[in-house]
Amino acid sequence: MSQMKAAVTTKAGAPSVIQVKEVPKPEPKSGWVLIQVKAFGLNRSEIFTRQGESPGVDFPRIQGIECVGLVENDISGTYQTGQQVAVIMGGMGRFFDGGYAEYALVPLEIIFPFESKLPWSTLGAIPEMFQTVSGSIHQALELQKGETLLIRGGTSSIGMLACQLAKSLGATVISTTRNPNKKQALLDNGADHVLIDEGAVKKGLRSLFPDGVNKVLELIGTKTLKDSLGCIGYKGTVCMTGILGSEWTMNSFTPMGDIPSLGRLTVYMGESKNLSKDLLQEFIDKVEGGEIHLNIDTIFTLDQVADAHQYMEDNKAKGKLVVEI
Repeated sequence: MSQMKAAVTTKAGAPSVIQVKEVPKPEPKSGWVLIQVKAFGLNRSEIFTRQGESPGVDFPRIQGIECVGLVENDISGTYQTGQQVAVIMGGMGRFFDGGYAEYALVPLEIIFPFESKLPWSTLGAIPEMFQTVSGSIHQALELQKGETLLIRGGTSSIGMLACQLAKSLGATVISTTRNPNKKQALLDNGADHVLIDEGAVKKGLRSLFPDGVNKVLELIGTKTLKDSLGCIGYKGTVCMTGILGSEWTMNSFTPMGDIPSLGRLTVYMGESKNLSKDLLQEFIDKVEGGEIHLNIDTIFTLDQVADAHQYMEDNKAKGKLVVEI
C-alpha cells in the first residue's frame, strides 16, 4: 500500500497534538472520489474539533473541512482525472479523514468542479469562506440594497469577505474589532464605519444609527449575542453564524426581553448543499477578475499545520489562513 504525508490530530489537546506522519494513501471506493489535495483553508471550528469539543469525533483523525485539488481517481466516472475540484463539509475532517493531507477520499456529493487559473494558495481560501458568507448574507439575512449591516467580528476572514459582498449589494456596513490597530484594515476593506468592541457596541452603534440597523451578522457568538440583538431596529434580523468567542451556550437567555419586539434571530449552519457549482464558479471568476479581493493572512506548508493552529488560536490573523501542498 502506498503512503502519503498527513497532519494527524493524534488526540484531543493543544496544537502540538497535530503531528505530520506518513500514513496509508486512501483506496478509492464506490461513491467516493480520491482527491490530490493542493491547498486548504483553516477554520476556527477545527480548533474546537482538535480540542475534543466536536461531538462524535474519534482520534486519531486527519482534520480539515475543506480543500481544493485535482481528481486522482473517480471510479464512478463522474469526474475526470486531473479535473479541478473543491471539497467542503459533509462531515469531512470529523467523521472521516479530511483535507490535512496529500490525498483525501471524499463522498461524491460534497465535490464541486470549477475551472480557474488562480494559484492554489488563493483557491484554497475560497470554499468554506464563500459558502459561509454567501449563505449568511443571501439566505439567512436576505440583505437588500440600501440596508445597514453590522458585522460583529469584522476582522475575521468571514467578516472581511462579508463586508465586500454586502458593499457590492449596496449596503452600508459597520464592522467591529477588539483591536484599535485593525481599524484601518477594516476601512480599507470597505467598511463605512468601525466600532471598537470592548464587549458591547450597542451604545456606539446607536450613536451612529439611533434607530438601529437592519441586519447583524454575529460572528463572535453567544458572548455578544444579546448586545447584538440590542443593535437592530424595527423588524431587524440577527444571524449568528460564527463562534469566535469560543462559547457554544449562554448562561441565561430570555426570548421575550433579549429579542426586541418584532426582531428576528436566526442561525446559519452551512452545509455542502448550500453551495452550488454555478455560484462557486461565479465567485471564483470575480476573484480572478479582481472584483473581489480575498484577505489571505498567511500561507503555511503541511509541515506547519500545528503552528498554523497556534497562530489561529492566538487570534493573530487578519484574514484567511491557507495551507498549500
